Amino acid sequence: MHSYRTHTCAELRDSDVGKTVRLSGWVHRKRDHGNLLFIDLRDHYGITQCVIETDVAIFPEVEAVRSESVITVTGKVVARLDDAINPNLPTGQIELDIEDFELQSAAEDLPMPVFGEQEYPEEIRLRHRYLDLRRERLHNNIILRSKVISALRTSMQDQGFMEFQTPILTASSPEGARDFLVPSRMHPGQFYALPQAPQQFKQLVMMSGFDRYFQIAPCFRDEDARADRSPGEFYQLDIEMAYVTQEDVFNAVEPVLTKVFQDFAGDRIVETPFVRIPFSEAMMKYGSDKPDLRNPIILSDVTDVFRGSGFGLFAKSVESGSVVRAIPAPGAGSKARSFFDKMNEWARKEGAGGLGYIIFKDGEAKGPIAKNLDPDRLAQIQEIAGVSDGDGIFFACDKELKAAELAGKARNIVGQDLDICEKNIFKFCWVIDFPMFEYDEKEKKLDFSHNPFSMPQGGLEALETMDPLEIKGYQYDIVCNGIELSSGAIRNHRPEIMMKAFEIAGYDASVVEERFGGMLNAFKYGAPPHGGIAPGVDRIVMMLADEPNIREVILFPMNQQAQDLMMQAPAEVPSKNLRELHIRTVMPDPKPQS
Repeated sequence: MHSYRTHTCAELRDSDVGKTVRLSGWVHRKRDHGNLLFIDLRDHYGITQCVIETDVAIFPEVEAVRSESVITVTGKVVARLDDAINPNLPTGQIELDIEDFELQSAAEDLPMPVFGEQEYPEEIRLRHRYLDLRRERLHNNIILRSKVISALRTSMQDQGFMEFQTPILTASSPEGARDFLVPSRMHPGQFYALPQAPQQFKQLVMMSGFDRYFQIAPCFRDEDARADRSPGEFYQLDIEMAYVTQEDVFNAVEPVLTKVFQDFAGDRIVETPFVRIPFSEAMMKYGSDKPDLRNPIILSDVTDVFRGSGFGLFAKSVESGSVVRAIPAPGAGSKARSFFDKMNEWARKEGAGGLGYIIFKDGEAKGPIAKNLDPDRLAQIQEIAGVSDGDGIFFACDKELKAAELAGKARNIVGQDLDICEKNIFKFCWVIDFPMFEYDEKEKKLDFSHNPFSMPQGGLEALETMDPLEIKGYQYDIVCNGIELSSGAIRNHRPEIMMKAFEIAGYDASVVEERFGGMLNAFKYGAPPHGGIAPGVDRIVMMLADEPNIREVILFPMNQQAQDLMMQAPAEVPSKNLRELHIRTVMPDPKPQS
């Protein structure tokens, strides 16, 4: 017989009754029933109930064992009595009658119990992540993650993609976030950067003669945590293809994501095909380039209705260049005044002046705005926004981008509060035709709005003849249920077009040569048209696991302050190590006491 187990804790069935078997695992929980002691024994695969009577010689040893201790038990498989069968457990028809027992590893008092689904503070959970991962929900999330990655890998290989690994120590790149820098011992004063994405390398793979590349790629960004973004590192399904148009990328990637969601979505619907939404339409209709299509609310432009109207606040704002976006609230006419007041208060906390509103009820238009609009204007609002008697409508008035952002956030809240969003469904879309450039109000200059290596629609002619803010790029995002899963683009493979694009964004040719010389030089020796995308693995698993926070699907995540509480990182290092790296630390001045 094997030293530790003949079966896992999920294998035994009623067909095994009478066999002598051996199991090993953690003591999940103990139950004392007077003359009997029950132990639920757990391993990676499942749970088996074990039992021992008080008159057995080894009973005191078994009774003394604490929860989460690791034990090995040997005994006969017996059938449970009819009233003791547990239909919710795969092994629920049998139990193991303990005849021999060995304590492999004793557990001390637990900082947090594993049995049960109680919530514990994040600090305790992350400091003792190995205990947290033993809990069923989290354990299953990590198993799901492994299966999802395997499925993604298989789907890519089935389409003829080859898996390559790109460097981790590389040069800094303007991907839109801070780099993690690694000092070089051999080159004093110089630093490597951990890749924010394998962007340049995967393009170089195409220029090296390979046709279809993918990688489950680790990416590193020194940015703040969010519910859908882990600080420090994340993983993406990195993809690049040669000789492709935007449509070719869509046709390759859409089936991969469709299949993985269908395989692991359970009873949730995966809606296909993915709809295409231009960026400008997404901002107009949904107030976001990450629209949640489960929400039926569609925003509309009612700027002209308020132009020259009796509602002076909006009328004056419109004359000074503001726009007015309408946010319908279907069925909100029956809501109490507090519903509308709550939305107004929320808008003020967002930095806006508030959300104006109108209530259409019993054939009348009610509210402060309605009192200042004539019947024709009220009728126009109803027609444009598609609202009728019994509905409400909110308004966001500001400069175009700010009005869109406020309206988009309000749309999400109203949809949730009114409980009108579709449930148990994954609704995907491609957001396309992103602006190539945007104006940075802070820096007072043009900059890239998306990926700097993208091909502009219209090529060099567009860059030389069009208003930069009117130029669109072959850039695209995949969005699902309001969460961006991926960004991608058809790449700029022509040196002269790349140099012109960077020139418009304020980069001198010498800077481009210095920072992107490796890729730029490769372009000079024949670069195929190519494009790619990089769906986020962590976010895919988070959605499939129906978890609100990405840390619930990562094996060993950092906390929101980018600290690994379990391994105590980051940490100071000895002066000797710093001297070897030619580094001296300069601590920030302490904050003054208030």
